[in-house]
Amino acid sequence: MGNTTMSLYRNSAWFLKGMTEFTRSAFLSAAKHFVEKDLEVSMAGRVFMITGANSGIGRATAMAIAKRGGTVHMVCRNKDKAEEARADIVKESGNKEIYVHILDLSETRKIWEFAEAFKRKYKALNVLINNAGCIMSERDVNAEGLEKSFASNVMGVYILTRGLIPLLEKSAEPRVITVSSGGMLVQKLRTGNLQTEIGRYDGTMVYAQHKRQQVVMTEQWAKTHSNIHFSVMHPGWVDTPAVANAMPDFHQSMKDSLRTPEQGADTAVWLAISEAAATKPSGSFFQDRRMVSAHLPLAWTHSSQLEQQKFMSVMEDLAKTFQPH
Repeated sequence: MGNTTMSLYRNSAWFLKGMTEFTRSAFLSAAKHFVEKDLEVSMAGRVFMITGANSGIGRATAMAIAKRGGTVHMVCRNKDKAEEARADIVKESGNKEIYVHILDLSETRKIWEFAEAFKRKYKALNVLINNAGCIMSERDVNAEGLEKSFASNVMGVYILTRGLIPLLEKSAEPRVITVSSGGMLVQKLRTGNLQTEIGRYDGTMVYAQHKRQQVVMTEQWAKTHSNIHFSVMHPGWVDTPAVANAMPDFHQSMKDSLRTPEQGADTAVWLAISEAAATKPSGSFFQDRRMVSAHLPLAWTHSSQLEQQKFMSVMEDLAKTFQPH
């Protein structure tokens, strides 16, 4: 099959899969098999950090954890929106242990500084939830010269996770969960052109590539840090402000089938708090509380161990150049 045919197959196979598995009704049918008591747990004394916690899936995740008594560090870009979300969470959950940190994940150097400062100030971090993400409609670069969505979605996740691993390792039963997207199923890992300097800039495809890169980072970290439980999940197709802004046509045509933010957050919450999730192999990809393949059948999206390690070393070298000395 030629490249075009193959990508067409991947996209239509993906859309069919999406219609049967990523919609609201798919969530409701999957939920019939959920074990209710998995989420009936107290998180008192456990410390969580959630990026992009002021809206959509991040906010729903923060709320669910706050209601179970967990301490939540909300990492957000916009101070007003973050404070407003925090007030709502405190009010609805009755939990005051909710803290706001202002950080733009597209500002690469600042992420290192934030991670270092957080480690100095706080004694524990049990769970990191990498949820923040961005889809750009056109190519733009940050102060460090990195393409902005790569800076947020990939480099930001890489530096924040890597910077906080020492604190996670010192904490009880540490976990790292990354909110990816089913869009990554149509993408094979790229180890070059990470800044999308070559070729046409298609924001949603660039985003899908970043979501594939998150899956690879998770798989690789699971191998190198065996005492932390790593996982990556697909929330399904969710009705969030981010989706409405970035993909208006998709949002408009699918809006009756989209999941609520709470439904989208369900698996992230399950991965963050349930005993059951910790029994699954680290480095796995999840959808609706089940481990699933990170590839479509027949799709040529598998990459070799060598390519994955090459990608990680490119990330490491690039990340180090922004590390404060």
